Amino acid sequence: MRYNTLGKTGLQVSEFCLGTMTFGEPTDDLWSAVAGVDQSTADRMVDYAFSYGVNFFDSANAYCDGMAERMLGRSLKSLGIKRQDIVLSSTLIGFTDLRSGTHNPSRAGIVEAVKGSLSRLQTDYLDIYTIQDTAPLMPIDELLQALDTLVSEGLVRHIGVSDWQTWRISKALGISARHGYHAFGALQAQYSLANREIERETVPMLAEEGLGLVAWSPLAGGLLSGKYGPGAARTASGRRDTVDFPQVDVERAFDCVAEMREIAMKHDVSVAEVALAYVLAKPFVTSVAMGARDIAQLERNLSASELTLDEDDLDNLDGASALSAEYPAWPVELQSGRRPLRGILKSA
Repeated sequence: MRYNTLGKTGLQVSEFCLGTMTFGEPTDDLWSAVAGVDQSTADRMVDYAFSYGVNFFDSANAYCDGMAERMLGRSLKSLGIKRQDIVLSSTLIGFTDLRSGTHNPSRAGIVEAVKGSLSRLQTDYLDIYTIQDTAPLMPIDELLQALDTLVSEGLVRHIGVSDWQTWRISKALGISARHGYHAFGALQAQYSLANREIERETVPMLAEEGLGLVAWSPLAGGLLSGKYGPGAARTASGRRDTVDFPQVDVERAFDCVAEMREIAMKHDVSVAEVALAYVLAKPFVTSVAMGARDIAQLERNLSASELTLDEDDLDNLDGASALSAEYPAWPVELQSGRRPLRGILKSA
């Protein structure tokens, strides 16, 4: 297991982060549709991941209405894992109070939300608190001031952001710099062979601003696991049979799967390991957040840290998953010399 510095936070995090979206009993909401891991299995998964070298654990207030946070907190306590030995992260998804059911997009709502997460996780502080809800009813200045207060009061060590547009993140960083607020130090974003869109604008911004990237859904919700696409031998149902999340270009994903199968055979590994190793190989990815439905799946996924794809593998996968040069990508590439003129000029 390798460890990387998470942007400007200075935190040393494992290249794999154990996500807990699968923790909890399924109900009728989006998050619960991918759940099903009970407390006993969660304990075994956390124990195995930590023993393997994973020091980074992530949850969210919305996962199974807070149940995932509770289960992670119980696991860490029952296993006797020392708080200082892990990096603990949680995400604010929606400002709905879990007790009253009221929607409160305000500074008070943020404080209430983080205190709820701390209680469920049985900890006094979070190493990273990530804001996902864009809170359109809440001015961004007020949002950033509230997050700055959380850091100043010691409830949160660092703040991050998830699934925001690049322009909005840049604006937030500018506001934080102007007011002297604690700024975002990391981004959680969807990234996989089936969805490389952040490479257009977001990845260059991360490099410019020094933010770390935690890539989520590296298997595109199971689409890149090997259960689907060309050559799949379906023997069991998967998440994609019940929920179309995250949404990606399926046709392009299956082009990748075809290429991944050949690479998997070459290295004698699973298709999922190839998908994970590809994301791990990207220099701009600090850590890869992945979950699992059982201990066997977790073991297989973590083994991807031992797979090194060669240059030909990466080139072939880059080609199969290549993005189209949408505007303004093509003029930027042309002006920087990365796009040859021969691709534009036609012979007389």
